[in-house]
Amino acid sequence: MSALIIFGLLLALMLTGMPISIALGLTVLTFLFTMTDVPVQAVALKLFSGIENFEIMAIPFFILAGNFLTHGGVARRMIAFASSLIGHWAGGLGLAGVLACALFAAVSGSSPATVVAIGSILMPAMVKAGFPPRFGAGVITTSGALGILIPPSIVMVLYSISTNSSVGALFMAGVVPGLMLATLLGVTTWWRAWRGNYPRQPKATWAQRLKALRDSFWGLMLIVIVLGGIYTGLFTPTEAAAMSAVYAFIIAVFVYKDLKLSDVPRVLLASANMSAMLLYIITNAVLFSFLMTSEHIPQNMAQWLLNAGLGPIAFLLLVNVLLLVAGNVMEPSSIVLILAPILFPVAMHLGIDPIHFGIIMVVNMEVGMCHPPVGLNLYVASGIAKMGITELTIAVWPWLLTMLVFLGLVTYIPAISLAFPRWLGMVN
Repeated sequence: MSALIIFGLLLALMLTGMPISIALGLTVLTFLFTMTDVPVQAVALKLFSGIENFEIMAIPFFILAGNFLTHGGVARRMIAFASSLIGHWAGGLGLAGVLACALFAAVSGSSPATVVAIGSILMPAMVKAGFPPRFGAGVITTSGALGILIPPSIVMVLYSISTNSSVGALFMAGVVPGLMLATLLGVTTWWRAWRGNYPRQPKATWAQRLKALRDSFWGLMLIVIVLGGIYTGLFTPTEAAAMSAVYAFIIAVFVYKDLKLSDVPRVLLASANMSAMLLYIITNAVLFSFLMTSEHIPQNMAQWLLNAGLGPIAFLLLVNVLLLVAGNVMEPSSIVLILAPILFPVAMHLGIDPIHFGIIMVVNMEVGMCHPPVGLNLYVASGIAKMGITELTIAVWPWLLTMLVFLGLVTYIPAISLAFPRWLGMVN
């Protein structure tokens, strides 16, 4: 009954159009102060202790690094490098878009940032080269979702905070699935381009490829710094985030010189606004998790599902359906912060690895970012491509279908997620 009241109140507030963060906070305070005897001091204590988490500091640093890279010309150089490698294949610019999104995802940690950085340059270029507008929009919208699967990933940090899992292990677990999904999206792009006889780029010489590599070298080095530093134990994921922000600032302002010092305050302000929004959601989600725990809702739900005889296969199918439905009404950070603490105990009871479960949630969030009505990537790409949401939804369906097939693979083949971190000794 408590669960029904809590989720009913939360849904009712969300249906009024209220921001999810405020709806979460009002739900918690209304229930706590009218239907429980929890003292105000306990709420305040939990609020501060809940956000007193070292991993949370990684979020504003990764956001800042992504903004420096978006404004600092790194994306343009990565596109040129990707195009020099595979631009001569069928649908070359589209394939270059997939590869450039994968590379930029490995330095930004954000899907919308990846869509903006790559899409604002590549979409107009593809239309100018003779590609149908829908093709370019479909490629970039879905490939941009790699931003939250290929490490570093802000969504993985949020999952870690919600479930007390290892951020480093999650980052390493995202490498193989990220590369696999990028490959599948590339195959889909190539197949559609081959069938439609879309344009190819002239084949680049090795001299042109080496020049493109030299131009993009400083941006690509950020991948080595973040993942290499975490793997070698040189610094923690949070310290890696701080390092990436400093490094991104240096290469954007002093190496590539695409970002003027006078523009830095604007980038800092934009990063602060985005960080404040996410931290506000986290704060209210911490209170919501406290309410769930105090009412024993996760434990009771776990026991109910176990008593119903739900095995790991059926449970994971239920999780995927639930997360895909949630993706219709909420954005990824809210879904992870609300549902991860509820679903996680059940997954542990059923013997599902916490890192594997985290990757399943992240892939579901990727799918949610590419379909209406609240898919963030759709809205960002819509603004760049000057295309309506309905038309863009039709444009992305072949790649979205590929992502759903991949979701099934990653759900029921744990080795895709766990082989690499196991090889590194990060998980048992």
